[in-house]
Amino acid sequence: MTRPAPDHDQVLAAMRRWLEKAVIGLELCPFARSVYVGNQVRFVVSDARHLDAFLEQLDDELDLLAEADPKEIDTTLLIHPTLLPDFEVFNELCAIAEEAVAEHDLEGIIQVAFFHPHFRFDGTEPDEITNYTNRAPYPTLHLLREDSIARVLSGFPNPDAIYERNIETLRRLGQAGWDALGIEAAESDTRGEPKASG
Repeated sequence: MTRPAPDHDQVLAAMRRWLEKAVIGLELCPFARSVYVGNQVRFVVSDARHLDAFLEQLDDELDLLAEADPKEIDTTLLIHPTLLPDFEVFNELCAIAEEAVAEHDLEGIIQVAFFHPHFRFDGTEPDEITNYTNRAPYPTLHLLREDSIARVLSGFPNPDAIYERNIETLRRLGQAGWDALGIEAAESDTRGEPKASG
């Protein structure tokens, strides 16, 4: 049973603040700034009442992104503020979402990145600051065009270093620094214990 959903405007404001302060502000993703400034990010706040309905919405968003003009919609954030508070359940959904990409014959065209208020990489403790590279105010599936990613990464001599740089950025920032950004994580019924991720 899900909790009452927050207002869509509140969800979108929180997600935009996270993008502006963390993802773009800390330069965690070299891809984000240009598409955000260009108004090419599609924000979708789901009201699905159960997982099957949410997955149907994912199917629709995959098809929409694949067919859309990249100049209009380059990437999509599919957000559900209440359905997936437990990270373990969300973690299982990640595999299903990747299967959906294959089922739509979109492998090599679209990929999915995953964000959650209690995201936890395999082998890390819940309070490790490095987990915040994938923490967002609400559970989110990020649908990205692989062509767009490749175009951005072509300007980086060592793309693999981006992840390492992000980890170092967050370690320098520390928990107090992150908290100072004013990014509020959604409350959840349980944090869950993840099986694995990352």
